[in-house]
Amino acid sequence: MDSELSATDLRLLDGWQRDFPLVSRPYALLAERVGLDEDTVLARFRLWQRAGVVSRIGPVLHQSCFASALVGMQVPAGRVDQVAAYVSSLPQVNHNYEREHALNLWFVAACRTPGALERLLARIGQDTGCEPLALPMEAEYHIDLGFSLSTPQQRAAPQRGGSPAALPPAGSAQEVLLHAVQNGLDLCAQPYRRLGLPAGLDEDETLRLLERWLRAGLFRRFGVVLRHRQLGFRANAMCVWNVDDARVDALGERLGAEPGVTLCYRRTRRLPQWPYNLFCMIHGKEREAVRALRDAIAGRLGLDAWPHAVLFSTRCFKQRGARFVPEEAAHG
Repeated sequence: MDSELSATDLRLLDGWQRDFPLVSRPYALLAERVGLDEDTVLARFRLWQRAGVVSRIGPVLHQSCFASALVGMQVPAGRVDQVAAYVSSLPQVNHNYEREHALNLWFVAACRTPGALERLLARIGQDTGCEPLALPMEAEYHIDLGFSLSTPQQRAAPQRGGSPAALPPAGSAQEVLLHAVQNGLDLCAQPYRRLGLPAGLDEDETLRLLERWLRAGLFRRFGVVLRHRQLGFRANAMCVWNVDDARVDALGERLGAEPGVTLCYRRTRRLPQWPYNLFCMIHGKEREAVRALRDAIAGRLGLDAWPHAVLFSTRCFKQRGARFVPEEAAHG
């Protein structure tokens, strides 16, 4: 798909993965920047959304706002499709992949509170008969802010700073707006006016709240969210190491700074099933290229002196950003 994109298309997709305009007519502003008219820009985004290239235009929520965990499960080979379909149906689950490992199903679950996450995982274990192995994040070294199409080995500098904003109060107009915006903006001339309607907010109030959430860190970014698999980046590997606790943070910072690493963090070990604490993700168009890049990075940093594993994904069952789920929906 990426070979079919013109220079103007790349400017629209690559250039607005962050800092999407929070103005009354955002698509008109994009059109002005690339030398097109508003209707043409809207038509292109509608086409890309139908093709699955664009997931949505909206926020990527900061996962620190949630109680969340990466979860691995060992699922019998003959039940993977059934269990994966059940897990993917849960609104609190975002990414869900089959990977090459004894723990063969991997997903991310995010809930409003630690108690809600614990109850969700207990329910998954009871309903599937497979033990969920929860691996909470302990330290973040790099979380990418987008997926570059023009220079895929380069990425934006990670944003560091204070704690992200709290979720809005349950039952408030702000909660209604947050629930609506995470589904993405409508592809119409004035999407923010339409976005605020379910919450009883006018356009100006809606824009002020979105700007506040972006500044406060509730949103990691606000912009075009791409589906990298539809753009040809179908190979991905979760690369893990068991690094001594005294050295893991220093190595994690260096690993997270490597071009080509899209995610890098430290997570909880779960012995004896899971001894690894340092994680990174590498994406590419071909498995061999991902493996070569992983080996080159590990060689530069001396990482393979530590016990390690490479878990390539074999199937993607669900892929989306973390979502805030209102309590009533979470229990539905």
